[in-house]
Amino acid sequence: MNVGHVCQHKVITIGPGEDLATAARLMREKHIGYLVVVEPGAQEGLVPVGVLTDRDIVVSVIAEDADPHALCVGDVMTRNPVVVLLEDTVPDALQEMRRIGVRRLPVVGPYGNLHGILSLDDILIRMANDLDGAAGAIRKERAVESASRP
Repeated sequence: MNVGHVCQHKVITIGPGEDLATAARLMREKHIGYLVVVEPGAQEGLVPVGVLTDRDIVVSVIAEDADPHALCVGDVMTRNPVVVLLEDTVPDALQEMRRIGVRRLPVVGPYGNLHGILSLDDILIRMANDLDGAAGAIRKERAVESASRP
């Protein structure tokens, strides 16, 4: 299974020049805690240049008594985010998440353009569905066996 089959393709993005208050409002409106910070890239796409989390805003701005209207996304974001490719395997993506200690990774195509976001939640839901399918096969096998050999 590759990342392109599991990731969410609808990604909420923001530019590095937007103010943090705008980013926080966007997170609230969309009920998310993670934005991919993008700039125009090759092939008319967007290239991830950073990521911003709700935790980044709390720890770097609010806890430091900084004015979120005086700072822009580029001041607080994590620059040069680790990304995974559409064709990377999910186990490889999990290994990368574990290596750097994150729950989400931007997914890019061959030109580095943003195609999605892979979250640990997406992976766990897919694994749970796969396990449920396997369990269903076992249940069906037992039912067929019981019916054919009373």
